Amino acid sequence: MIIPVKWSDEGVEMLDQRLLPTEEKWLTLKTYAEVADGITDMVVRGAPAIGVSAAYGIALGAKNFVGTNMTDFEDELEYICQTLGKTRPTAVNLFWAIARMKRTFQKAKEEGKSISEIKQVLIEDAKAIHEEDIESQRLIAKFGGELLDDNSTVLTHCNAGALATGGVWGTALGVVRGAVADGKKISVIADETRPYLQGARLTAWELLQDDIPVTLITDNMSGHVMKKGRVQAVVVGSDRIAANGDVANKIGTYMVAVLARQHGIPFYVAAPLSTVDLNCPTGEEIPIEERNIREITHIQQIQLAPEGIDVSNYAFDVTPNEFVTAIITEKGVARAPYTESLRKQFED
Repeated sequence: MIIPVKWSDEGVEMLDQRLLPTEEKWLTLKTYAEVADGITDMVVRGAPAIGVSAAYGIALGAKNFVGTNMTDFEDELEYICQTLGKTRPTAVNLFWAIARMKRTFQKAKEEGKSISEIKQVLIEDAKAIHEEDIESQRLIAKFGGELLDDNSTVLTHCNAGALATGGVWGTALGVVRGAVADGKKISVIADETRPYLQGARLTAWELLQDDIPVTLITDNMSGHVMKKGRVQAVVVGSDRIAANGDVANKIGTYMVAVLARQHGIPFYVAAPLSTVDLNCPTGEEIPIEERNIREITHIQQIQLAPEGIDVSNYAFDVTPNEFVTAIITEKGVARAPYTESLRKQFED
C-alpha cells in the first residue's frame, strides 16, 4: 500500500519521489517552509497529494507557532497560507485545501477556542482531508473500474496513481486498480512523460508493485500503438478541471486526447471534486505553470541540449471538453454537457 505523505509527531513525512524508482527515501520536514519547498521541488506531486501536503504544512506551521497572542497567530497562519499558495499554481487542490484550513481556523476562533486548542483542531482537519482523499480515490476506483472492459489495455499519461494522491488507490491508476479488484484482466501502457518522466519513473514503479502488467513507451509512440489497436481506453488524472469540463493535466495530455479521438478510443479523466474549479469558466482561465528549463536541457547532471538554446517548459496543457468522454469523480461519472453534470455532482 503506497501512501506518499504522512503526519508524524516529528513533522510531515514525504516519500521523495525525485529519487524513485531507484531509491525509496523518506524525508521528515519539520517546518512549513520545508513543506512548501517539498511541494515546489516535487518531492511530492500530483494535485490531490499537493492538497494533502499543503493542509499538513499549515497544521505544522500552526503547531510550531510559539506566541500567545491570537492576532499574531492569525497573521502567522495567513503568511503560512500565502507561502504554500505560491508553490504550484495550476493544481487547484492546493488552494482548495488552504481555503478549507482557513475556514477551520475561523470557525475554531469564533467558538472561542484557545491557540493550543486551535492547533489541535487544524492538525485533526488536515488528517481528515487526507482520510477523505483516500476515500474519494476508492470511490473513483469503483465508478471508473466499471467503465473498463475485461481483457483491455489502458494508456495513461504522467502519474495519477497513489503517489499523486493521499495514497492507496490513485485517480487514473485507481480506475485500473478498481477494474482489477473487480476481477478484470487489465494491462497498462505508460507514456514516459517527458521531461520529468513521471510515467517511466513513477507509474511503471507503482504498477510493478501491484503486479499489474505495464509496458513503457516514449511519448511519441502513443499514436502508433493506438493505430495498431493496442489501446482500448485512455485514462488520465487532472490538476484542474474548469466548470465546462476543460481539463488541465500534465503537458502532452492534449496530444493524447486528440489521438484518442482520431482512433475512436474513449478518453476518461479521473479526479476528485476538489480538482473541479467551478469558479473557472473554461480552460482558458487556468494558469499554466512554467518550470525550470533545466528539466528539459538536462537529465540529472547530464546535459542533453546545446548551451544557450531557447527552451519552453510548460508543465501542463488544457484538453478541451469535447475530447473528454467522461469525468470520473467520487460522486460518479459525469458526461457532457459538463457545465450541468459537474455542478450537479456538487449539489448531490
